[in-house]
Amino acid sequence: MASRAGPRAAGTDGSDFQHRERVATHYQMSVTLKYEIKKLIYVHLVIWLLLVAKMSVGHLRLLSHDQVAMPYQWEYPYLLSIVPSLLGLLSFPRNNISYLVLSMISMGLFSIAPLIYGSMEMFPAAQQLYRHGKAYRFLFGFSAVSVMYLVLVLAVQVHGWQLYYSKKLLDSWFTSTQEKKRK
Repeated sequence: MASRAGPRAAGTDGSDFQHRERVATHYQMSVTLKYEIKKLIYVHLVIWLLLVAKMSVGHLRLLSHDQVAMPYQWEYPYLLSIVPSLLGLLSFPRNNISYLVLSMISMGLFSIAPLIYGSMEMFPAAQQLYRHGKAYRFLFGFSAVSVMYLVLVLAVQVHGWQLYYSKKLLDSWFTSTQEKKRK
C-alpha cells in the first residue's frame, strides 16, 4: 500500500481500484434527497414566517389597514403546514418511514388543501382586479390578491417538490429495507 511518505506499493500501477467497496446507490440517493428536502423545508419555513408576520401585523393593527390587509381565510389553516415539515425533519436522523409517511399525508391536508382553497377564495378578487382594475385589499401599496397569488404559486411549487422528493426518499428507504430482509 502507498503511504503518505513513501512510494506506491510495488507491483501496482494504481488501476486495481475496481475491487474496493463502494457506497450503495440507495444510501447515496438517501443523502441527496434528504439534503434537497431540507432545502425545501427551509424555503417553506421562510414562507411560513412571512405569512405569520403578515397575519400578526394585520390582527394587531401595527400598521394601517391601507398598508396591510386582514388575512384571507385560507391563511389560518395554512399555519398548520409547519407540522408536516417538522415531521419530515424528524424522520431523517433514523430513516423513520412512519414519520415520513405521516409528513406526506399531513402535507396534503395542512399544506396543499389550504392552498387550493386559497386559490378559490381569492379568485373573485383576482378576476375583479384584472377585469376592472379595482383592488380593495392592499399589502404595502400592492394589490393583496396579486401578492398572495405569487406566494401561493411559490408555496405550491415548494410543497409539490417536497412531496416528490419525499416519495423518492421513501422508495429509497424501502429498497434498503428490502435488501436487509433478504440477507
